[in-house]
Amino acid sequence: MNQRNPAISKGVDWVVIWLYFLLVGIGIMSIFMATYRENDPVLQSFLNFKTDYSRQFYFFIVSLVLGLFILLTDSKFFTATANVWYVVGILMLLLVFPFHTEVKGTNSIIRLGSVQIQPADICKLFVNLALAKYLSRVETNFSQPRSQLIAAAITLAPALISIAQSETGLALVYFSFFLVMFREGLPASYLILGFSLAVLVVMTLLLKPMILFVTITSIAVIALYIMRRQIKRKRNLLFAVGLIWGASVLTSVFFVPFLFKNVLQKHQVERIFDLIGRENPYATENTVEPVESEKTKKKEDNYNVKQSKIAIGSGGLAGVGFLKGTQTRFDFVPEQRTDFIFCTIGEGFGFIGSFIFLTIYFLLLWRIINIAERQRSVFSRCYAYGVASVLFFHIAINLCMTIGLAPVIGIPLPFISYGGTSLLTFTVMLFIMIRLDADRQMVLR
Repeated sequence: MNQRNPAISKGVDWVVIWLYFLLVGIGIMSIFMATYRENDPVLQSFLNFKTDYSRQFYFFIVSLVLGLFILLTDSKFFTATANVWYVVGILMLLLVFPFHTEVKGTNSIIRLGSVQIQPADICKLFVNLALAKYLSRVETNFSQPRSQLIAAAITLAPALISIAQSETGLALVYFSFFLVMFREGLPASYLILGFSLAVLVVMTLLLKPMILFVTITSIAVIALYIMRRQIKRKRNLLFAVGLIWGASVLTSVFFVPFLFKNVLQKHQVERIFDLIGRENPYATENTVEPVESEKTKKKEDNYNVKQSKIAIGSGGLAGVGFLKGTQTRFDFVPEQRTDFIFCTIGEGFGFIGSFIFLTIYFLLLWRIINIAERQRSVFSRCYAYGVASVLFFHIAINLCMTIGLAPVIGIPLPFISYGGTSLLTFTVMLFIMIRLDADRQMVLR
């Protein structure tokens, strides 16, 4: 009976690895379903590196080699070099400015021959390592505001650089690391404050100023009535009222207009207002592109989501079958191999196939969280939670994009969407976690 090499397999969580293989296999199959054309020789097209599914297959081979290399690496290497990798990631992001290639409205791509590299995608791996390193330091007291600010700076610095490169979608991914901070003791009040700010932004977009004024007043009165026993002094009560009003005014009058005029791109603004069913009030203020171009772009955004929902809906209960989807097979769904790859699964295998597919994701996330909780090392625990947070954010946003519950912001579906950078990054993130978990009996701090 053959035995596995103990140097590689000892302590390795094979459940995660098999789930990884399953997801990558589904991804290659989905890309094949979306891009395969009749009369193409399947074996030859898989080996010639000319089709998307063949390139994804080779990206998987490279990813697997890197994964095996990581499993043979001493886990202490990742703790020792975490900060070095973070600096490398920041330098990669900065190199984008002089050497970028504009691709579909984003300036975050570096092209090396026929290969495209997106540092904003890779850098989330380095941020996860650096954040885990900082939170695991003996001298880090995460109950202190100073430590919380440093952790936030580690997370948000790459996000700000990504926004400057017109890569708002991937920049939002970095906010998922706040879930790691919350697990490590970040006060819940910060999350409540952030959630309240997000709700206030949405209310500013949905409601007219007078209705917003009345709504905020009502919420403030109810909140203060509930908290009246905790706030015994009138001075504190007035301060709480002033804080609510000040935050509301700053958000609705200054923050939201600044965000939509200076941070988000015009097509992203159009997608957001299209999602909530309102005309863009900032369209006349942003006049860099012709008005006709704006109308055309808006029609394209509407078309993308509409065709995506048609494809998923046409799958019905059991799907139309392998290579039989008309919406995805005949290019009715734009970007069906990347942002809208879930449409291929939904159309081909229906509700049942989609449910099984999402169950695999759920099992992977559940397994990663269990791995995180069994770690003796703070570094390993924080890193594993970072992997779970990034995966969850990508999955949730991508699925919401495809069914029209979120604006299209270019977030790939992990292990499924076409893209070498994305597959390599997620593979390395996952296998580093597996390596750290294999050595969980070692106390790495």
